[in-house]
Amino acid sequence: MTQKGLLIVISGPSGCGKGTICKELRRQHPEIKVSVSATTREIRSGETDGKDYFFISKEEFERHIEEGEFLEYARIYSGNYYGTPKKYVRDTLLSGNDLILEIDIQGALQVKEKFEEGVFIFLVPPSMEELHRRLVQRGRETPELIMERFKAAYEEMNFINRYNYVVTNDKVDEAIRKIEAIIAAEKCRVIRNDALLNEILNGGV
Repeated sequence: MTQKGLLIVISGPSGCGKGTICKELRRQHPEIKVSVSATTREIRSGETDGKDYFFISKEEFERHIEEGEFLEYARIYSGNYYGTPKKYVRDTLLSGNDLILEIDIQGALQVKEKFEEGVFIFLVPPSMEELHRRLVQRGRETPELIMERFKAAYEEMNFINRYNYVVTNDKVDEAIRKIEAIIAAEKCRVIRNDALLNEILNGGV
């Protein structure tokens, strides 16, 4: 009997290393799938529809919103929509594959409202000083934007208690081992194995 896959939601404040952790987790566990988002932005050179994103029109995206077909969605400063399609997530999990959803905190809380059986992991830096250093080291943003993200991180830390687990991203390998342990433990939970237990019990009659 195929066990339903896990939806593993990984989020945390900007600069905590979500992208690095998810990339390394996938490298070590290629059997884990990555959620594909839908977007209304234009496809870029080298991107593939259905692999990098599901590229759809604004009208189609808004129709999906009205029909409740997203686990979460947002409209960003550029005016483009991004969202996580329910059908893609459901089909992947029912096929027995685990699925990583790397997402910001607001999106993760939207997902939790609709999919409480997901595994919600809050990634934190070893210290706020280290978080600031990482934001500066990225070299992609102005000092003003860095400070804005840093202040937002303080506020976002208040959402930790809405998650199932917290993992400190000090050393990547150690953080990966903790996430692996979380996944293993979740797969052993009785509530996720009701069908298997019933089959064992009934088969023994």
